[in-house]
Amino acid sequence: MSDIQYKGPLKEHLQNHVELKKAVGYKYDTNACHLKRFDQFTLEKYPDAIDLTKEIVLDWCSKKTYEAQANQSSRASIMRQFAKYMDSVGANAYILPKGYFSKGQQYTPYIYTTEELTKFFTETEKCKYCSECPYQHLIMPVFFRMIYMCGLRSSEARLLKLADVDLENGILIVHQSKKDNSRMIPMSKPLTERCRHYSDKVHQFSKVEDYYFPAFGGKPMTIGNVYKNFRKFLWGANISHGGRGKGPRVHDFRHTYAVHCLKKWTEQEKDLTAYLPVLKTYMGHDTFEETAYYLRMTADVFPNITLKLETQFPKVIPVLGGDVVETD
Repeated sequence: MSDIQYKGPLKEHLQNHVELKKAVGYKYDTNACHLKRFDQFTLEKYPDAIDLTKEIVLDWCSKKTYEAQANQSSRASIMRQFAKYMDSVGANAYILPKGYFSKGQQYTPYIYTTEELTKFFTETEKCKYCSECPYQHLIMPVFFRMIYMCGLRSSEARLLKLADVDLENGILIVHQSKKDNSRMIPMSKPLTERCRHYSDKVHQFSKVEDYYFPAFGGKPMTIGNVYKNFRKFLWGANISHGGRGKGPRVHDFRHTYAVHCLKKWTEQEKDLTAYLPVLKTYMGHDTFEETAYYLRMTADVFPNITLKLETQFPKVIPVLGGDVVETD
């Protein structure tokens, strides 16, 4: 059952829609919060509404002066799903046509070079003590290496508990990540050893339920703290940044991991039809298409191996327009 209580004229439909999504396996927490804002909107502006009319939908989905095109498209997608639910239970609802609002220009993931990674990780070692996050100077060198070397999403690393990091066997356990997928991730020996040194300094008296990368008060590191340090390390490594929303992003370490894996396997002439399912499982992808997306990206970033990819694996490389780009 959803923790959010809706109060507007469509509250029952909203509550049931969210509970159905959760019942079939979706976390749906973020979307439930978006729908709570819609609920407040209808309560204030359309308190007597019985149906989800076209007027209400278009009013809610109208572009705000401060938001990006992609944000409007995302809000419209959430509303489209809600309308489809209402329609499925016999309620009157206007369903936005798919693609009614343009997504705008798609973000192209930034793939860090080996030299850039070396410079970036060197900068993380210079991180200083901060009272707001007492272990920050110890966390950052491990945190960013773990994201890249294990292909993690930033949230997956931030929310790791001490019990999720098996230093004896060198394995991370990620619980209920995107689309509620859980998985076990082997770490390299160097990363495992670095984690052991980190744990000796930070977790001598910790409990298994404590966060592995703790902020002040035992809470997990915030997204803001990660991003602030990320920008500082980029600056120190002389890696150009286009401004918020333009990248490079923290999430691009995950993209870089996948591309570097495929590059290495291609150069070693591995059978990608056998290796792609391994990468899919390792990264926690829900579909094969999410993983295959990186084949084209690898060819684009490393044009010297394009011919080898397209010659040896012509049926594996997808023709993609860049829409399958993950967010955290």
